[in-house]
Amino acid sequence: MTDTIARRLAAEVAALRAAPLPAAVLARARDFLLDFLGVALGGAPEPSSVALRAGLARLRLGGDGPVIGTTARLPATHAALANGAAAHALEMDDTHLGGSIHLGASVFPAALAAAALAPASGELLLRAAVAGYEVAARLAMALGPARHYARGYHPTGTCGVFGAAAAAGVVLGLDADALVHAFGIAGSQGAGSLEFLADGSWTKRLHPGWAACAGVHAAALAAAGFVAPASIFEGRFGVLAAWSDAPDPAALAPHGGFELMRTGVKPHACCRYVQAPIDAVLALRAESGVRPDDVERIEVGIVAAGFPIVCEPLERKLRPTSVVDAQFSLPFGVAVALARGRASPAEFALPVLDDPVVLGLMPRVAPVRDAALDAHYPRAWPAWVRIVRRRGPALERRIEHPLGDPEHFPSADALGAKFRDLAARSLPAGQIERLAALVADTGATSDAASIAPAASLPAGE
Repeated sequence: MTDTIARRLAAEVAALRAAPLPAAVLARARDFLLDFLGVALGGAPEPSSVALRAGLARLRLGGDGPVIGTTARLPATHAALANGAAAHALEMDDTHLGGSIHLGASVFPAALAAAALAPASGELLLRAAVAGYEVAARLAMALGPARHYARGYHPTGTCGVFGAAAAAGVVLGLDADALVHAFGIAGSQGAGSLEFLADGSWTKRLHPGWAACAGVHAAALAAAGFVAPASIFEGRFGVLAAWSDAPDPAALAPHGGFELMRTGVKPHACCRYVQAPIDAVLALRAESGVRPDDVERIEVGIVAAGFPIVCEPLERKLRPTSVVDAQFSLPFGVAVALARGRASPAEFALPVLDDPVVLGLMPRVAPVRDAALDAHYPRAWPAWVRIVRRRGPALERRIEHPLGDPEHFPSADALGAKFRDLAARSLPAGQIERLAALVADTGATSDAASIAPAASLPAGE
């Protein structure tokens, strides 16, 4: 039997079902589960999520899989689709910097869907998340974020399906041989185009949900004996060659630690490339009291990989016409942070696109390329901000690790506050607290299938 990357990965993933894991790793997986549920509950009322559920309803699918934050019920696979898409709607879901990939929005919906199909403990669910984060993050790093972007791909969709297949496979009890086939099937389902940047449309939000849905299908087909290529990663037509001009297969090998521990969360409702600049602006605003009227120019240095995503074409980034446009506009994120002192979902909303103060500030935001910042990418995404005032000296702040990075990970209180704030968009207060308590006890619960219903509303209400 020929040794392949898929076989080596599959052996690792299968071992994670029972291998000793540090308590800190399982605790961090629980943190990410709470964060996933919060962003999914926060995103459930968004127009893109409502439209997606309406579209699925037209298919008359039936099923009893809970759709988080709603009364809807769907087959487990399509509940994963809806839940993953909702979790990505606010742009507040977790991010692995080395791969520039959102992991929880595809891995957790797939694991929860699988838990509805086969008995699983809470600890097994967390182990499945560790496995899913590991596989998807490593693949994203092997492709190289900037190189993958250059091909027009969104790693959350393309690589996320492999993480979802791994997570679902762990929950469903696939052995290493079956996991090889699950990866091979996943490789024919990975998708995610960056073309949403052209007009600020919703397709990016679909990507993690589709990856979750496809990952569960991949695991189920593999469990039933469906055969797929074991060379899906390094083969002549495998994903490494197809999705990157200069892939690094070595990144798919274990290199110490867990990628879940190298993953961060987002405090601001926008692209990760804008998080550090927003942190810098908020810090300068709080320290100096600088106001929009004081500002002549705001220079912002970010890593080069972020330019095509949040800075180009500049004329479009200066005139966002949709919430997605705003989420991926460096000028908007910087301007709204300075004008309003926050960058929550309330700031990334249609009415704010017409705020005259924000509109007046955006043309004064000047993105700057800085090779010194690029030296740290993709393991870190530092940024700096220089506010040139009409009167007085310029204000400067550099952010090495924005709030939410693994090196600057939020406290339990901060994570809980984010969860409760977002969950309140869909659930009553008492249910939010019961859900938080259930997540806190995830490692001890014998029934992972209880989590998704606890995060949804009773059917028929």
